[in-house]
Amino acid sequence: MSTKDFIEKDYYKVLGVPKDATEAEIKKAYRKLAREFHPDANKGNARAEERFKEISEANDVLGDPKKRKEYDEARALFGNGGFRPGPGAGGGSFNFDLSDLFGGQGQGAGGFGGGLGDVFGGLFNRGGTGATRTQPRRGQDVESEVTLSFTEAIEGATVPLRMSSQAPCKACSGTGDKNGTPRVCPTCVGTGQVARGSGGGFSLTDPCPDCKGRGLIAENPCEVCKGSGRAKSSRTMQVRIPAGVSDGQRIRLRGKGAPGERGGPAGDLYVVVHVKDHPVFGRKGDNLTVTVPVTYAEAALGGEIRVPTLGGPPVTLKLPAGTPNGRTMRARGKGAVRKDGTRGDLLVTVEVSVPKDLSGKARDALEAYREATAGEDPRAELFQAAKGA
Repeated sequence: MSTKDFIEKDYYKVLGVPKDATEAEIKKAYRKLAREFHPDANKGNARAEERFKEISEANDVLGDPKKRKEYDEARALFGNGGFRPGPGAGGGSFNFDLSDLFGGQGQGAGGFGGGLGDVFGGLFNRGGTGATRTQPRRGQDVESEVTLSFTEAIEGATVPLRMSSQAPCKACSGTGDKNGTPRVCPTCVGTGQVARGSGGGFSLTDPCPDCKGRGLIAENPCEVCKGSGRAKSSRTMQVRIPAGVSDGQRIRLRGKGAPGERGGPAGDLYVVVHVKDHPVFGRKGDNLTVTVPVTYAEAALGGEIRVPTLGGPPVTLKLPAGTPNGRTMRARGKGAVRKDGTRGDLLVTVEVSVPKDLSGKARDALEAYREATAGEDPRAELFQAAKGA
């Protein structure tokens, strides 16, 4: 990413959130857009793939409090890509070179110390000094998806995950040259960047067009990676999914992404979790839910009912006499695992079951009950309320 691109891109607009959005709002917006434009859901759609990259780039900055602060400071200073002169600068034109800021030239009068070199250094993984930068490169972040059963999501699971990412080419040991002897790019002198005039007397930097930002040029390009030093690599790793994850949750595994270049650290792996439905249990936050049928006699007279739990023995709950249909009771500690290791509850909703077929004895008993309660009208209050409204 060039400095100009960084300043001009409106990451808040990319994610569709206001500038004062909370971390939770940013995370929610990213998850929604990532699911919509993920390449796996839009195979062959180049526009969706490009949109997914923009969304990931915006989240990488706004989702990190430190990077977001640096980004906001840079945008505040440069506005929409242009430098804002301070008070007293006058209305005339003047020459201004961003290298004074990025390079941290001097500490005296007219110097800016670390300036924006400290700001952009943290974002682009480079220092704020003007020294030649042939330093290692951090590997790319990788995103993958995994689908778990309902029980695996609640209890946690270790799953195999096959990933494809860019890694140092094995044929040339990541040099890009089949003889392993690349030369320093004469255009950028090994920095991987070139200055570009942008009008108004100041300059910006872009990746070097000759070495593609690597700082090295292969005299004899490797036939496998075509001189890039990077090749597609596939690997299978065992990933531990913590207990209590929810559908759509995004898990970050540090250092498990694409390998770095020239000894640089590996990127991170982001795993988006999808959870299958359960035929019996549902979920509300840290609580599990279940609907249990009861007979009319149990609801009217009360009693004890056995309730299934997820992965454990049944529990017995006391059903009070006169329990209405739809009432919810709580079995404590039988829910999903929380971050602190404790468990939520199991919410048990009672559903009165009406039999479709009655034996002669049961029918006689109900007929006798109907005669005994013939004077009661359960809808009387309903009609009174309707008249008074």
